[in-house]
Amino acid sequence: MFRLFDLSLRINGFPIVNAIREFSKIKAILPENYSDYLSEKKKAIVAYHLQHNPLYRDLIQDKTNLNWETLPVMTKKHFQKPLAERLSDGYVVKNVYVNKTSGSSGDPFVFAKDPFAHALTWANIFDKFGSYGIDFNRSYQARFYGIPLDPLGYAKERIKDFLSHRYRFPIFDLSDKVLDRVLTAFCHKKFDYINGYTSSIVLFAKFLQHKNIVLKTVCPTLKCCVVTSEMLFPEDKVLLEKQLGIPIINEYGASELDLIAFQNLEGEWQVNSETLFVEILDENNNVLPYGQEGRVVITSLYNKAHPFIRYDIGDIGVLDEKSTPQKPILKTLIGRTNDIAVLPSGKKAPGLTFYYVTKSIIEDDGNVQEFVIKQTKIDTFEIEYVSKIALSELQIKGIEKAIETYLEPGLTFHFSRKEKLERSKSGKLKQFISFI
Repeated sequence: MFRLFDLSLRINGFPIVNAIREFSKIKAILPENYSDYLSEKKKAIVAYHLQHNPLYRDLIQDKTNLNWETLPVMTKKHFQKPLAERLSDGYVVKNVYVNKTSGSSGDPFVFAKDPFAHALTWANIFDKFGSYGIDFNRSYQARFYGIPLDPLGYAKERIKDFLSHRYRFPIFDLSDKVLDRVLTAFCHKKFDYINGYTSSIVLFAKFLQHKNIVLKTVCPTLKCCVVTSEMLFPEDKVLLEKQLGIPIINEYGASELDLIAFQNLEGEWQVNSETLFVEILDENNNVLPYGQEGRVVITSLYNKAHPFIRYDIGDIGVLDEKSTPQKPILKTLIGRTNDIAVLPSGKKAPGLTFYYVTKSIIEDDGNVQEFVIKQTKIDTFEIEYVSKIALSELQIKGIEKAIETYLEPGLTFHFSRKEKLERSKSGKLKQFISFI
């Protein structure tokens, strides 16, 4: 069969054939040799950027003591200069892959990958999706993603959709009327898999639940659903499995890096150890043992165009105790470091704590479709929600009591029912926001 997706990568200058060959070699490394592979690649990427990247050279003050653990941790603040000033020798904007983060963390920036590193990213994606029988050259994707609304950006994404063999559903308006049209598309198109933002697909599943429809029965070609970019809660996974009727796969990635973790066939959230090196660090940049919670810090082992070495991605997570160098397992992804609620007592709590507690109460009857929590003052929170009918006084008091039990008393909550919730420009739904 004609491999249009591969051809589009090659036309754009990304050596996908060589990347797939190299990725296969990495996958074939024996477990007992994998630590050596990682050590070699870590040393090589540091040495490369010290020699060829002015930004990284300036960052490393002591070039005589280059122990891995003493290398500085990079953050987005190190990249607050034009992209051209951050590129390694020999790379210019015209000969690298350039993109920008969505800014869901509140801090977007433009980044670059060299062509081979970008091709390796796709080789990794092909491998992970391929384990579920998905082939990007022939499998038809139902895509729940945002899309630029300016004419040029919109046209570019539609061309990419065509080349990528995918059909994009709008996610900025997910009213029942729109979701009816989405359902109709599934009845008439032979989709192989679903890919998109968690919150949008969950909303579609709730619509299906209300209609008493299992999606697989109206679209029997479906094989799996990959959710990404937003937290997947256990209850939502159960709902998706029931209403979609297919395996639900949890993906964790960052556009500036690569696919970070992908749920394997055993149900584990397996970390990408082929092209990345993932560490969990404490607040003093010390490496934490498996099983302990800390900052997710990642090194891109192949990107020569732009340094991402010990890069703090802004997330908090835990690597499972059974992890190995070749097969790290992400036990928990707690959220972003800037999603922390500071309470009047001085206690700090992940914003998702509020979300978990509130979610367990207000979604019992299926009335509430979506909600977000905003901290406006140290003791004041706004809960915005979309529902068929307004929350009762009894439900509101139940939420307040539960939060008092799990966190602390004396907090004030304002509930606001909305027609729809505000999303970012990319279409993501930020579930907890602190304004203090």
